[in-house]
Amino acid sequence: MGEKLAWIGLGVMGYPMAGYLQKAGHDVTVYNRTAAKAEKWVSEYGGSSAPTPKEAAEGASVVLACVGNDDDLRAVVVGDDGAFNGMSSGTLFVDHTTASADVARELYAAGKARGIGFVDAPVSGGQAGAENGVLTVMCGGDREDYDRAVPLIECYSKMRALLGESGAGQLTKCVNQICIAGLVQGLAEGIHFGKKAGLDIEAVIEVISKGAAQSWQMENRYKTMDAGEYDHGFAVDWMRKDLDICLSHARTTGAHLPVAALVDQFYSQVQKMGGNRWDTSSLLALLERE
Repeated sequence: MGEKLAWIGLGVMGYPMAGYLQKAGHDVTVYNRTAAKAEKWVSEYGGSSAPTPKEAAEGASVVLACVGNDDDLRAVVVGDDGAFNGMSSGTLFVDHTTASADVARELYAAGKARGIGFVDAPVSGGQAGAENGVLTVMCGGDREDYDRAVPLIECYSKMRALLGESGAGQLTKCVNQICIAGLVQGLAEGIHFGKKAGLDIEAVIEVISKGAAQSWQMENRYKTMDAGEYDHGFAVDWMRKDLDICLSHARTTGAHLPVAALVDQFYSQVQKMGGNRWDTSSLLALLERE
């Protein structure tokens, strides 16, 4: 038998993720800030919608969310119409937002005070990963809450793990974004160099992708980068939000992130070029500007 669930946030990630839960036989009530998006989701998948997070959460055994940032998350969880106000003791909140470890710990504690479990569970894999149900999910929280969430998370993921106590999922997502930032810059510089040297980029990538230079970014982005197409995934604005979280945590932990800080500044220049909604591979556009 499926569970009664609530899903908050129907962006490019949340929309298909919630759909996988409904298709798996669960009874999902969705909330989205733009009601028309929620109505569209219901018409496509079934389930139902609610006008507030609180009303969506009422009667749900598990509430899941994927929203924009720390402030958005606080609003939909502990705001006046937040989900916690509609949840009862013994229920669980699973947050797929990429947010700070600080807000994860804050909401974990707020949930504990109400008898509500909280798992921070940011994802990696982008829009394609969400649409194809093959995301990687990095979790922080209590083991029993994680174990309870796993059957639901499995509906839209290929890999999931509990990395530690509350906040560990968000810190792991920081590691993910730090690694990606350096990889994309390296790929952009490699393609830029190859073009300037008069090489056939497709032939070059065919060879080096079978060696130590291989990466997901290379396999999935080199063709669109070579073609100057930057509308294929995770936006620059979102990456800068994530890198800001990484750099903030670096200051508090004493970590040194010189490359991440440099790439963040490169992305700020892409924004000045009008590339706010370009995907993160648009670092190449910055190198190619005349």
